[in-house]
Amino acid sequence: MVHLTVHLIAKSSNYSKTCRSESLQQYLKKLTHLNFSNKSIEDIDDLSMCRNLTVLYLYDNQISKICNLGFASNLTNLYMQNNNKSCIENLSSLHKLSKLFLGGNSITVVERLDELKSLKELHVEGQKLPRGEKLVFDPRSISSLSETLCILNISKNNIDEIWDLAPLRKLTHLYATDNQLQDIQEIETVFRQWSQLRLLNLNRKPVCHKPKYRDRLITACRILEDLDGKQINELSRQFLINWKASKDAKKKLDDGKDIKEQTTNPLTTDFRMGPQHPFAHERSSSLSKPSEYASPALHFEYKETAEEKRSRGINIPVRTGRL
Repeated sequence: MVHLTVHLIAKSSNYSKTCRSESLQQYLKKLTHLNFSNKSIEDIDDLSMCRNLTVLYLYDNQISKICNLGFASNLTNLYMQNNNKSCIENLSSLHKLSKLFLGGNSITVVERLDELKSLKELHVEGQKLPRGEKLVFDPRSISSLSETLCILNISKNNIDEIWDLAPLRKLTHLYATDNQLQDIQEIETVFRQWSQLRLLNLNRKPVCHKPKYRDRLITACRILEDLDGKQINELSRQFLINWKASKDAKKKLDDGKDIKEQTTNPLTTDFRMGPQHPFAHERSSSLSKPSEYASPALHFEYKETAEEKRSRGINIPVRTGRL
């Protein structure tokens, strides 16, 4: 097992190249950048003598836990992509941390970032997730990052909705390729809240194949400069914005006419069904069956004459009278 220790740092080429006119303690105290990427490191030992450390490169190692960084109050950049991490922990003391790289690990929940009040970039792309699972976000961390985070990379994480990210109103760059987003209406609603968004990449997502996908997102993100790697022409943007404004105004006008017509003509309440009389059902039923209020029918009685009866063999005496 390889541990990152001060002795390992002492054996590094950078320290070996010095004239050794200064002690190791003096060297470590002045150290601001430390690069131990791809060194098969599994654990971080006590590095508290490196109090002025600002940038730490530990990517492409085998680290499973972040530890012993409580001393690094001046750290601004931490690179820990492609390690063996399954969770985010022990970062609360890094109050000056501005860029955090955790891509290519096995993290399932983006959490415990509440104390990182200076974080501007977060990279959690390509997590090695269990089959069928997606990367999720703790609302408390998202809320804490809402006033600082500008760049977010969540590509290749099976994400199918982004409602939880809506509070990130300071975002200027979003990288979210190779996910499962499909609801264009949801995306429009969230993006309208990100008024500072300038770069957006959603390539290789189902939503990219929706009708007028590009037009709808350009009108939703008013200052967007780059969508899926393609520059947005300002003339095209203005045309789409004006077209949408005209369309919305026409719809509002049509809706107003509909409401006015329903108010002035209460008999016409459903334009899909056609005009409907309030007593239509009663009138139609009265045609199919007699009404109890109908006038009685007239009856005519035919009376047969005496001669007609005799002709049928009925003996009718003949009356005689005096003149």
